[in-house]
Amino acid sequence: MKLVRFGQPGSEKPGLIDSQGKIRDLSAHVDDFTGANLSPATLDKLRAIDPASLPEVPAGTRLGAPVAGTRNFIAIGLNYVDHAKETGQEIPAEPILFNKAPSCICGPNDDIMYPKNSEHMDWEVEIAFVIGSRARYVEEKDALAHIAGYCLCNDVSERSFQVKRAGQWVKGKSAETFGPLGPWLVTPDDIADVQNLALTLDVNGERKQTGNTSTMIFTIAQLLSYISQFMVLEPGDVVTTGTPPGVGSARKPREFLKAGDEVVLRIDGLGEQRAKIVPFKL
Repeated sequence: MKLVRFGQPGSEKPGLIDSQGKIRDLSAHVDDFTGANLSPATLDKLRAIDPASLPEVPAGTRLGAPVAGTRNFIAIGLNYVDHAKETGQEIPAEPILFNKAPSCICGPNDDIMYPKNSEHMDWEVEIAFVIGSRARYVEEKDALAHIAGYCLCNDVSERSFQVKRAGQWVKGKSAETFGPLGPWLVTPDDIADVQNLALTLDVNGERKQTGNTSTMIFTIAQLLSYISQFMVLEPGDVVTTGTPPGVGSARKPREFLKAGDEVVLRIDGLGEQRAKIVPFKL
């Protein structure tokens, strides 16, 4: 299934994408896609519904992030071999974990806003997974069973905050609109091999990133198992799993986003994000 949340910010309703690519309204069956409604049992009930029986949502309706009420937004650093090399850093022996504030989450096509005093805003196409059942000290062989679905994520980053301001990466990763998710949350049964998906990112029509999840240093199953040794992952939590090479800060010469730029992200089977960069505003 491809699950969505549609409507204006703060008033989104749950829906799904039918075989014709149309949004169908699920609000008569589930109130929202919070963690409580992402359990295997709930997803099985939704899967049994005939999409043709659901009201059709008008084309062009805004899509929000496909999960609501996220409490933990965890990210992985340097998880693609070529990306680690382009930054001049060693291949990590263990996953590098950092936080993105859940308040940075926004819809897949919402404007991305420069934070105040930003100098070096960068892009990162990533695949994220959303927890569907509580994960605590999970073994790798059981890890994927805890995932409700996968979605696109742009791990938008402010490099001067991240690198030059000392302390933790979270400062450069958590500004308002720095966590676009979606357009869809795709359940695992709709993905043949999550470790063989192509990722791309374009800025103003020019290809900047090309990668494949097959080149991850740590697989999604390894990441979930690893994280669960240090914290409990609850339903609705989001983990974004690292980016392939081609980020602006590693290019020669370096490139950064500016107001008016359009950023387009794609991952096989997970859809497309298309966002404009806009100036800071209160």
